Amino acid sequence: MADNPQPLRHHLAELRRRLFVSFVALVGGLIAAFVFREYIFDVLTRPLGDRELYVYTLTGSIGPAMKVALLGGIIMALPVFVYQIIGFMAPALSPGERRFLNWLIPGVVLAFCGGVAFAYFVLLPPIVTFLLEFGSEIAIIQPSLESYINTVTALMFWMGVAFETPFVMYLLSAIGITSPEMYSKFRRPWIVVSVVLGAVITPTFDPVNQAMVAAPFLVLYEVGILISRFARRGKRKRARR
Repeated sequence: MADNPQPLRHHLAELRRRLFVSFVALVGGLIAAFVFREYIFDVLTRPLGDRELYVYTLTGSIGPAMKVALLGGIIMALPVFVYQIIGFMAPALSPGERRFLNWLIPGVVLAFCGGVAFAYFVLLPPIVTFLLEFGSEIAIIQPSLESYINTVTALMFWMGVAFETPFVMYLLSAIGITSPEMYSKFRRPWIVVSVVLGAVITPTFDPVNQAMVAAPFLVLYEVGILISRFARRGKRKRARR
């Protein structure tokens, strides 16, 4: 019993160190994104075309600037986050699983960026068009900077998170919480979950836009089932030893 506290203290110290490194990376990314916020704003507002955004309060531009900086900081710090998570988990994994997780680092980063890109290039244009045209026959629509940035950053962030679904499924299988068989049985309920998530993430009630958000969840789930089988194979190899 006397030997147990030492490993626990070691793990807690390592966890604190990795959290600190992740925090420093996030702050660095946030500062960099804040410095280049004008360029980021220019990119994010391109789907609006020639339409202008308005600020209705004295401090109305501060919140959107910080949200843009936070999203940019998360994207830039994401490789550090993933590396720290994998480094913390590595002692509990087999050499083969460690090598596979090391290959996953660029995959996780690219998946998040892919979700952000999917939201920006595929989802945002029709959503913005719908929101600007709906009700335009009865009122002049003048979107504020805050409402637009809130909508855009939320959509891009959650789609980036959604694209991490396969990797979360793999990790859950790797540590024994789930299995590919469990995922296969959950296919039909996942369709309902995908539709609900599509309705929640999409800022409109347009079923076409909601379906465009829900569809990637179904594809990503199948990818998650596929790569979670690698975790099962790793467990079987360790069991034979």
